[in-house]
Amino acid sequence: MSRDNLYAYYREALQGRPLPLAFVDLDRFDANTKAILARAQETPICVASKSIRCVGLLKRILGASPRFQSIMAYSLREAVFLATQGCDNILVAYPVLSEVAARLSHAPQDAFSFRTIFDALRANRTIRLMVDCEAHVSNLEEYGARESVVVPVCIDLDMSTSFPGLYFGVRRSPVRTGEQALALWRCIQECPHVRLDGVMGYEAQIAGVQDSAPRARLKSAIIRRLKKRSLPQVRARRAAVVKALREAGARLQFVNGGGTGSIESTIEEHNVVTEVTVGSGFYAPGLFDHYARFRHQPAAGFALEITRRPAPNVFTCHGGGYIASGPAGSDRLPSIWLPEGAALLPLEGAGEVQTPVHYEGPEKLELGSPVFLRHAKAGELCERFNTLVLISEGRIVDEIPTYRGNGLAFV
Repeated sequence: MSRDNLYAYYREALQGRPLPLAFVDLDRFDANTKAILARAQETPICVASKSIRCVGLLKRILGASPRFQSIMAYSLREAVFLATQGCDNILVAYPVLSEVAARLSHAPQDAFSFRTIFDALRANRTIRLMVDCEAHVSNLEEYGARESVVVPVCIDLDMSTSFPGLYFGVRRSPVRTGEQALALWRCIQECPHVRLDGVMGYEAQIAGVQDSAPRARLKSAIIRRLKKRSLPQVRARRAAVVKALREAGARLQFVNGGGTGSIESTIEEHNVVTEVTVGSGFYAPGLFDHYARFRHQPAAGFALEITRRPAPNVFTCHGGGYIASGPAGSDRLPSIWLPEGAALLPLEGAGEVQTPVHYEGPEKLELGSPVFLRHAKAGELCERFNTLVLISEGRIVDEIPTYRGNGLAFV
């Protein structure tokens, strides 16, 4: 379907619905799900909930194949909530401190059948917490002893690469070597209420960085070169840490790696990695348009209504300033998706309550017409909308709540 036809397709599907709204094209979403399964080959997949933030769509993914075997949550309270919704085998990807003791007292009264992680663990739910230092372990041991529960944990391994004058990666864990991992393992062994279940290493510099942007060919070529040089170090570090832990007696149930942008390279570590994480590829947001090795179909977007026409070729929409996290820059702005040829004004961008758009194409835009945009990142869009309108075969088939629509905000 051409982009001109796609504009008409979504315009007709959403006709009569008040705007702004967020929507998911289920046909494209399901196609992306199949493409992700194909890219991962036979490797089990951990679904990153941060990129979905909607229970209904998380369950749709998990039900698509038994190879979607686990969830990577971004908050402990979120993990407990997902457990109440029937989800299991959840890894909380970021260390937690005070959140461990939270009684979720500000959540809706009927939202949680488990009020803490300890209730969930006692009910035989599998929720694993992330650690990267002795303080994390000691904190969990204190609460585990108080609640008479053994808390399963995962060691977060830093996968960044340092080049002369360049730190290529993200600032996460201080654990980079087998020796550092063993020191943390010895700390865990001394804590009877903490148990090591796995290791996670997220190679963000490979998984989360575009490397084939048409308007930045030189930069893309440099990034591809850096990724190529980083890969051997990533593989050697992960293998060395896992080998050291296993030889020391650690019974690792899983070794997690990768992301949407690094599926192909991560699954090549089949002797070490037991599961690969995928999140953004299901929605395929703007930042995932330009990778050399894959391209998924844009499956999620939001529709704004034109409410003003201040100049012949300028159409001002209501809302739209849904800016993505990360380093401030134009790539964090939402992008105009449809109609093709429409563009943000560089001196205004996407605004809190109004977004002007320049357009000189063939579509007849008027007051009340929709303009369709895509968020730069995946699940963050759900923090702006209570529901996602689901479209299939040219019509609305359902409307389901986001986390925000459930009355929940976790970070």
